[in-house]
Amino acid sequence: MRIDLVSEHASPLAALGGVDAGGQNVHVAELAGGLARRGHDVVVHTRRDDTSLPQVVRTSAGFTVEHVPAGPPTHVPKDHLLPYMEEFGRQLAKRWAHDPPDLVHAHFWMSGLAAQRGAAGSGVPVLQTFHALGRVKRRHQGAEDTSPPERIDVEADLARSADAVIATCSDEVAELAEMGLPPERAAVVPCGIDLARFRPDPRGVPVRARPRVLCIGRLVERKGVDIAIRALADVPDAELLIAGGPPPAQWSSDPEVARLEAVALEAGVADRTRFLGQVEHDRAPQLYRSVDVVVSVPWYEPFGTVPVEAMACGVPPVVSAVGGHLDTVIDGCTGLRVPPHDPAAVAEAVRELLARPRWRQEMSEAGVEWARSRYDWNKLVQETEVVYRQVVAAPTVVSGGGAP
Repeated sequence: MRIDLVSEHASPLAALGGVDAGGQNVHVAELAGGLARRGHDVVVHTRRDDTSLPQVVRTSAGFTVEHVPAGPPTHVPKDHLLPYMEEFGRQLAKRWAHDPPDLVHAHFWMSGLAAQRGAAGSGVPVLQTFHALGRVKRRHQGAEDTSPPERIDVEADLARSADAVIATCSDEVAELAEMGLPPERAAVVPCGIDLARFRPDPRGVPVRARPRVLCIGRLVERKGVDIAIRALADVPDAELLIAGGPPPAQWSSDPEVARLEAVALEAGVADRTRFLGQVEHDRAPQLYRSVDVVVSVPWYEPFGTVPVEAMACGVPPVVSAVGGHLDTVIDGCTGLRVPPHDPAAVAEAVRELLARPRWRQEMSEAGVEWARSRYDWNKLVQETEVVYRQVVAAPTVVSGGGAP
C-alpha cells in the first residue's frame, strides 16, 4: 500500500528530549520504518520548521519525509500551530490531488485537521491516533492548560469523522466512547520499543555503592519529576538521576530546571539529585541498566514508553496509576503502581523494591518477558497493518485491534 502519515509537529527526524520532542516522534519513526520494511511505500508529512531543511528526505529506514511549508520556517510551540493547519491541509490536498495514497494516518489532533482537509472529497480513508486527548489534559491542568480552547470540540469531531481511531491504550478508548466514537471504529495498538536496543545487561546487575533511581523524559511539569524529588527525602542514601531537558549550558535559563532545583533544595536532597540533561536515545538503554529503579509518575499519561523501556532493560518501574500505565505495568508483577501526586507512596514503593533484592529480580525477569511479548515494534506494526487493511476493505469497520 501507499501509506501517508501526517505528524505536524513531531518529525521522525527530530532529536528527542525537547519540550515538543518525545514519544510521538519515536512512534511515527518506528511505524514508518516498520511499514517500509513490510514493503509499503510510506511518506511522513511534517511541518517545515527550519529553512535549512530539504523539501524531501529519503531516510535510511526506507521511508520518505516531506517537509510541508505551513507557517514560518522556524520552531513554533505545538500549542501555537493551529492557525497554520489550514495551509498544511491545502498543501496536502495539492499533493494528494495528483498522487493520492491508499490511506492516511494522522498523528495528533492538529495533524487530523490537516489530514481531513487534505483528503476531503478524495475518497481516501483517514485514520486518527491522538497520542493525547485535550479533555484529559484540561481535566488535570485546568487553567494551566495551554492548548487552544477549541481543541476538545475539534477532537470529538475528528473522532467521529475518522474512518478509524487507533488508540494507544484501553483508558483512551473509554474516553473516546464518551466523546461519541462508535466502538466498532476503535482499535487499540500500543506504542512499541526497540527490543534490539532495550534489553537487560548480559553481565548481570552491577554492584553499586548507593542505590540509584532514574527519571527520564521531557522536563515538563505534568511529568511529575518534582514528585520523585520529594519522594527521595524518604529514601535514605539513594541517588536520583534526572535525564531530559536542555543541555547543561541552558539550565540557568530554563524555568523547569530552576523549579526542580528549588524543589530539591526545599526537600533537602539537592546533594543526592543529579541533572544529566538530554540523553541521546541510543544511550538510554545503558542509562536504564545503570540504575535500580525507574520512577515515572506523571499526572496523566496517554501511553508512556519509559516504563516499557525500563522493563525491557530489566529494571522495575514505579509508575503513577494513570492512562497507559494501567495497561503496561502489571502491579506487583512487572512493576509497582502508585496514586498520582503522592510522594509518600512513591517513596514507600521505591524503599520496598530496594529492600527486597530477590523480589526486585523476580520483577525484573517478569518485566523483560512482558515487554518482549507485547511491545515489539515488529508485532505492533503488523497489528496496525491489519487495521489499515480492514479500513481499506470496509471503511468505518475495524476490529478491536491488539488489546493489551
